[in-house]
Amino acid sequence: MFSPVEHLRIVYDENMIRTRVRELAKEIDSLYGDEPLVIVCVLKGAFLFFSDLVRALTISPELDFVRLASYGEGMKSGGTVSFTKDIELSLEGKHVLIVEDIIDSGRSMDFLLRQLSARGAKSLKIAALIDKKERREVPVHADFVGFALPAGFIVGYGLDYAERYRALPAVYCLPGVGK
Repeated sequence: MFSPVEHLRIVYDENMIRTRVRELAKEIDSLYGDEPLVIVCVLKGAFLFFSDLVRALTISPELDFVRLASYGEGMKSGGTVSFTKDIELSLEGKHVLIVEDIIDSGRSMDFLLRQLSARGAKSLKIAALIDKKERREVPVHADFVGFALPAGFIVGYGLDYAERYRALPAVYCLPGVGK
């Protein structure tokens, strides 16, 4: 059963997200300057964060998309990660910034970092809207973090539960679900 939106508890409101995304964009602009940069959006969850982030940048990176399979209808990550949509751009000699909605176990991001590293990128960095370090099972470091969240199953602003709540404009805690 899905909770009505009015039963969700707000964690990060629209203004908090907007402000933090602009701050992250300034950090990214400062780091990369005129260097060749490819920004890779991890679909589906990061699409809103990615869209707002790239529009807040003053630099002009190349953009691409990847989709990984590890989460199913529930909230428990599977042990095996695979591509369901691979990137299309060449990464050879370019800086790569991966934009992810949330890093918790780190398994999906570890897989993606290993795959993209083998493609000749000059550097690989991660921008994550939410970092749940306490849930980390694989040592993965996010270079740009919107918010650190110790616990709670969250939805909204791209994050979903069984494909629901993804379009909400803020991030909410879904009561009675997960960690």
